[in-house]
Amino acid sequence: MSKKLLLLGGGLAEIPLIQAAQKLGYFVITTGNAREGLGHAYADKNVFEDFSDHEKMLALAKAEGVDRVCSGCNDFALLSTAYVCEKLGLPGHDSYETSLEIHHKDRYRALATRLNIPTPKALSVHNAKEFEIALQTLTFPVIVKPVDLTGGKGVHRADNAEEARAAYANALSRTRKDYVVVEEFVVGTNHGFSAYLQNQKITFYFADNEQYFLNKYMVSGANTPTTTSAHGQKLLCEYSERIAKELKLVDGILHIQYIEKSDETPVIIEICRRPPGDLYIKFVQYATGVDYPKMLIQSETGEACTESLPSLGTPPKPFLRHCIMAAQKGTVQDVTFAPELQKNIVEKFLWYKKGEPITDPLYYKAGIVFMKFASPEEMQTLTEKMTDLVKVQTDMNCSLRITI
Repeated sequence: MSKKLLLLGGGLAEIPLIQAAQKLGYFVITTGNAREGLGHAYADKNVFEDFSDHEKMLALAKAEGVDRVCSGCNDFALLSTAYVCEKLGLPGHDSYETSLEIHHKDRYRALATRLNIPTPKALSVHNAKEFEIALQTLTFPVIVKPVDLTGGKGVHRADNAEEARAAYANALSRTRKDYVVVEEFVVGTNHGFSAYLQNQKITFYFADNEQYFLNKYMVSGANTPTTTSAHGQKLLCEYSERIAKELKLVDGILHIQYIEKSDETPVIIEICRRPPGDLYIKFVQYATGVDYPKMLIQSETGEACTESLPSLGTPPKPFLRHCIMAAQKGTVQDVTFAPELQKNIVEKFLWYKKGEPITDPLYYKAGIVFMKFASPEEMQTLTEKMTDLVKVQTDMNCSLRITI
């Protein structure tokens, strides 16, 4: 009989993890409040509960008699996973306290400062008085953000005090905590860095270039090879291993979002120990040939990594993961791809429904497409035009064409 694995999550991003776990012989149970999650259909069983509720997840793991618990692509899922595994004595995860150190933005900022790792100057703000002090202490522009959310939720840039106060009110309305972080804005290029740790040393890493569309704080695409300098990549490896040693991290993923400044210094903005969303781990797999989903399941279940890994620094193939997003509100009619892209498209995941309303184009996604390129130059040229080459067609588009 196969072993049971509880996966906290069941969305599109979890599909590669579900499939990898099943190939490794696990009976996979997915959970979460979002019953419409596309990943649930791939699992062997679904139990719909709130994966951010630690005690519910602990009760679920006990009730199902699972052998292992794995996190989906969400910080709340990761923290509940760490909590449950600690309570049940299951392998593959850091302690709950260590997980909080990494996944809460204010605590990570304090850790980075202690370890002399570049990070934006930031202050935790618990009330209006502290917020006003922060505005006097920090240099504009600033970023106001919840400490516990991802995907750009509640994150705003403010160029003056009036904008900052509005951003503060918005962040407070979204967070589950009673405080937020205010940090100085860093100028540079945006990137992701995904490392695999074994014995607190990096044995594999992957770096990308991030793209943004309407929402400047939610990644809409990523391509590789990275434009990050060799010096910057070396520093990221050093910083990652410094963190791993300090916190005694278990084997597995350490994912970083960073900004590379003009002097080639990478400034770490976010850090996590769970897979990023939007099928990022499939993106890594396409570009490198490494079965990253399998590696992550092996680490989270306490198994040794069996994947043959390339030498550190081996450049990946030119690839793009592009989230298909709408440019405006409206009703979806279709998603179109320019004819010249057909040779580049490797795989498409489309979940939009004709006739569905787009009420918030900052977060709406119609699908994800993976593309390969003959060279980094072709990749960069087409990436810059991608929002014109791949479009969500709405009734508003049609109206505009008729009017013109």
